Amino acid sequence: MPVAQSPGRGRGPGHAKIADRFVISARWVVPVEPAGAVLEHHAVAVRDGAIEKLLPASEASREFPNYPYLELPDHVLIPGLVNAHTHAAMSLMRGLADDLPLMRWLQEHIWPTETKHVSPEFVRDGTALACAEMLRGGITCFNDMYFFPQAALEAVQAAGMRVALGLIVIDFPTTYASDPADYLRKGFELRDRSREDPLVSFCLAPHAPYTVSDPTFRQIATFAAELDLPVHVHLHETEHEIERSLAEHGVRPLERLGKLGLLGPNLIAVHAVHLTAAEIQVLARHGCSVAHCPSSNLKLASGFAPIEALRNAGVNICLGTDGAASNNRLDVFTEMRSAALLAKAVARDASAFPAHAALRAATLGGARALGLSARIGSIEPGKRADLVAVQMRAPELAPCYDPVSHLVYAAGREHVSHVWVDGELKRAPADLDTRWQVWQNALKGLADS
Repeated sequence: MPVAQSPGRGRGPGHAKIADRFVISARWVVPVEPAGAVLEHHAVAVRDGAIEKLLPASEASREFPNYPYLELPDHVLIPGLVNAHTHAAMSLMRGLADDLPLMRWLQEHIWPTETKHVSPEFVRDGTALACAEMLRGGITCFNDMYFFPQAALEAVQAAGMRVALGLIVIDFPTTYASDPADYLRKGFELRDRSREDPLVSFCLAPHAPYTVSDPTFRQIATFAAELDLPVHVHLHETEHEIERSLAEHGVRPLERLGKLGLLGPNLIAVHAVHLTAAEIQVLARHGCSVAHCPSSNLKLASGFAPIEALRNAGVNICLGTDGAASNNRLDVFTEMRSAALLAKAVARDASAFPAHAALRAATLGGARALGLSARIGSIEPGKRADLVAVQMRAPELAPCYDPVSHLVYAAGREHVSHVWVDGELKRAPADLDTRWQVWQNALKGLADS
């Protein structure tokens, strides 16, 4: 990712420090809010990590004469992408077990591998690798769910990304914690230590209905209400999950969570593939969000989420990559394109989930789900300067009639030229190349096992 003489503040070896105040002028600015807006030849003034003003480029040099000025004549400037669901450390399992259904993949490969290999060092290295990949692809914030969140946080802070850190809870013991109380205790201790970091927020992250008991879900509902924390949970991902819930609990998983007090604006239902029309209305009525992970759903043959029906009902849609073990890319550009195309096929409507809706899901939709929409997700004065520039000068992007169409249907993460988080220009960590051998050795160890 080019750094050149671009402005930014900088906090460490992976960051470029030039100025606390600067102006970015771009061929197009897509602020996401108001919906559908595309501003030609506009500029964004940034001061102390916040967006100070969005204005025509012709006025910016007069209004901000002493600010360093970055001209991006062939670019579209958008809010930073939000990866609303991933397991970052699982980047070290990329390609470990492919072409398998979800439960075989989990029970025969992923869970045994985690039992044998997952440690703080594993999580730190895997998350560092994930952060480097995501930053290169314009992802400035991600919502994580994995073990040893303290180790993940250390990697995120070194990279200078924004994170919603999941406090994972499962009813069975792992190398990280012994029981639900232990998971929660360790998670809340981390939250207490790190809650002042402006780039860090937290979610409660019960893994799934088939790994979490009713008493644990009740506890989580109580904590979520008391602390106003999002609840990030896999839900209605597969038909097997629903059949198992009916056999064990007599109701479908969503109804079970409703009875346990978990439905509300804080709920992020991850996947939400298998929903009835009535369940879509339940999610809408309670103000829930759905984290749509189209590539993972396709790869694990989980099914096709009814995204246009959810959107029409008023459910907040956000996009996630899932982990690199089940995708295998942490690439929100791919998820935007896949989500838009699949929605059209499922709805049998070519106008379903249009490009602007897909971009909104990848930015403001994720911010809203994580409780961060007052800070990020759109280019508005007062919000933090999480910004991404995408260069539109390439044969595969010519001609450009509509930059938002290109962002969703034609461009890819390889076209990202600049990424700012909180006003700081990002690049891969300085020691990234030297870490490849560490990661390669870890991968070999997993494959050999």
